Amino acid sequence: MLRGRTVLLLLVLWAYLCSHGDGLRALRRTTGGRRGGTGVGLTLTGQDANGVPLRRSKRGWMWNQFFLLEEYTGLDNQYVGKLHSDGDRGDGSIRYVLTGDGAGSLFIIDENSGDIHATKRLDREEKAYYTLRAKAVNRITNTSLEGESEFIIKIHDINDNEPKFTKDPYFTEVPEMSPLGTVVMQVTAADADDPTYGNSARVVYSILQGQPYFSVEPNTGVIKTALPNMDRETKENYVVVIQAKDMAGQMGGLSGTTTVSITLSDVNDNPPRFPKSLYEFKAPESTEPGSTVAVLRATDADIGRNAEMNYRITSSDGPAMFDISTNRSTQDGVITLRKSLDFERKRSYTLRIQVENSNPDPRFLRYAATTDGATVKLIVEDVDEPPVFDRVGYVMEVKEDMAVGTIIGSVSATDPDSSRSPVRYSIDRRTDMDRVLNVHPGNGSVFILRTLDREDVAWHNISVIATEFNNPRLMSRVPVYVRVLDVNDNAPTFATYYETFVCENAKANQRIQTVSATDADEPIGGHRFFFSLAHEASVKANFTVRDNKDNTAGILTRRNSYSRLQRSTYLVPVVISDSDFPMQSSTNTLTVHVCTCDREGNMQLCNQEALVITAGLSTGALMAIIFCVLILLMIVVLFAALRRQQRKKEPLIISKEDVRDNVVSYNDEGGGEEDTQAFDIGTLRNPEATEESKQRRDIKPETLHPPVRRTVILPPPHRDNADVRNFINQRLQENDQDPTAPPYDSLATYAYEGSGSIAESLSSLGSMTTDGDQDYNYLSEWGPRFKKLADLYGGEDSDKRDFV
Repeated sequence: MLRGRTVLLLLVLWAYLCSHGDGLRALRRTTGGRRGGTGVGLTLTGQDANGVPLRRSKRGWMWNQFFLLEEYTGLDNQYVGKLHSDGDRGDGSIRYVLTGDGAGSLFIIDENSGDIHATKRLDREEKAYYTLRAKAVNRITNTSLEGESEFIIKIHDINDNEPKFTKDPYFTEVPEMSPLGTVVMQVTAADADDPTYGNSARVVYSILQGQPYFSVEPNTGVIKTALPNMDRETKENYVVVIQAKDMAGQMGGLSGTTTVSITLSDVNDNPPRFPKSLYEFKAPESTEPGSTVAVLRATDADIGRNAEMNYRITSSDGPAMFDISTNRSTQDGVITLRKSLDFERKRSYTLRIQVENSNPDPRFLRYAATTDGATVKLIVEDVDEPPVFDRVGYVMEVKEDMAVGTIIGSVSATDPDSSRSPVRYSIDRRTDMDRVLNVHPGNGSVFILRTLDREDVAWHNISVIATEFNNPRLMSRVPVYVRVLDVNDNAPTFATYYETFVCENAKANQRIQTVSATDADEPIGGHRFFFSLAHEASVKANFTVRDNKDNTAGILTRRNSYSRLQRSTYLVPVVISDSDFPMQSSTNTLTVHVCTCDREGNMQLCNQEALVITAGLSTGALMAIIFCVLILLMIVVLFAALRRQQRKKEPLIISKEDVRDNVVSYNDEGGGEEDTQAFDIGTLRNPEATEESKQRRDIKPETLHPPVRRTVILPPPHRDNADVRNFINQRLQENDQDPTAPPYDSLATYAYEGSGSIAESLSSLGSMTTDGDQDYNYLSEWGPRFKKLADLYGGEDSDKRDFV
């Protein structure tokens, strides 16, 4: 301590601690000491529990904490205490300084008087205590008069927080049929107040809703069942409200609540049951095996896995006719057909079905039966069925040489219905496009329609259709497999085309070729071929054939030398026979060329070109001859084309400037009865029947008698005829107005047939006689070919015809 000066720090706690004496008891007495090398005397101005003022005596008190109420609600700043130094003369030379937690913001000090105040409401749940430091300094020199002292302000708790549950709401499950006292779950509530001070944080649990089914332990919050054997099928969901209250549940304590949703989980305590004891179903006899014929549904009050069930057939009057299985998605019993139904054989079936749990719970087996049963009656309905073949397929065999119409087998089908309708047979032509086989429509006999050839088709697979006469829409099919058996109807031939050569210097009995054979037939014992030289070639033969006894033969020479100049090619006829019955044989030709060879037998020259060269004609000369022939052919073709071009028609008008008048004269006379091209004057007398014919005017006419010309000169007829005159005038007008006519005059002559024939004309146009003047009786003497003509003209009742 400095000489002549003593610093007294006086901290007065002005708080509302009237009901608590713990603040004063928190002061800790010490024997005095030095802080920062300076002794400090502290006096705490306050009151004890009895209201007696506390005074510093000879010894000093060290203080280190005091209490301040939280949640101050006054209008002024809350007073904390006061700092005072012994050296403070009240002249303002000392300044008090406060540092630490919240200094200057939460806590402020009056630097002149040393009074400390709290500026805000403090919450213990946010911060429970604050550590501050205080000192006195000279205002002028700013030097510390004493060492810095540290103290703690502890926030005193009040009951300002209600208990809060960790969850809201809670969800949980408990098995149904649980015994009394089964633990459901535990709920927990927390109180933010100070658990070390009073009962502000002491929580007690109670149940507000959910009795009498559930209960809760007050201290732990464990929820238990309050009733035994609660049934989920009766009530599944429960809502329980739990309350947590502080102050140990005393009156005035704060409380919080939460909701607990409890669901009773299912256990397998219920067996499956059939709603009915007897079920009746119907199924047509045409139902296919494997189809569903009945569906049963048993009920189970349980759910999920506990509701799974199994069905089985315990008895049936149709053994192995039906099967039953469980549809796992719907838990239905599905009865399926294993064999075909037949109304004519059995019209109803009776089955006994049993259902049971798939996953029984042993705890409940003693309470009730775990299975149930029902009777199922299945009635078979009659259906008009198609014919039924006595086999699922037929296999027939026939030799390939059998005659057309031969029966090779038969099929049989009957109507399974009680009506026994007759059956008609036919072949599905899509399976027999070539119409090789056919079936008798009445008795089902299969016979040959066309000749067979095993080498062409060895198997004929057809489909035979059977239909009812009374109902052709009902049909059934059966496959028929026809195997064509082999007969020896093919002669063996060379396996390939053989062509070989022989050297000019060949020796006798020299092998020049080995040949083999093939046969389209397939005998059971295999092929055996015999080779020989044709009989007609055996006289003065140049070659011979040697059978090797292994279906091959060798071709041998029969003389020592051959000459290409004398004969360049030999054709050797080889006869090949088989060993089957009837024996078949064929003559095959081997071509042998005579070639020039060296001493070792290697061929040197063996072609037609060599022969030509030998004859003195070179290849170039031969090519020149062929080239000349081609040139001559081209010249002939070109000449013919030019001649044809010259024969084309020449136009009358050479150019557009040539507009000279042209007169075309037609001065041919009629040829009497021999003239078949003469103009028919009948067309003039019947203009309505005439077809207008317009021809080109710029070319020469091809015929001797053109039909129309612009200028018409007509000799006067034998008599005046208005029709002819009108016709000629009409033609003149048409030609004058025809824009396609050439710009020159043309002369056309319309004349009657000439009269210079000795036999005169046969035409009736120039005849003035009538049919009555003619005698046609002689036509009947000309024979049957003229009978029709004689009937037309020779009879007395013949029609009279007038020719104009």
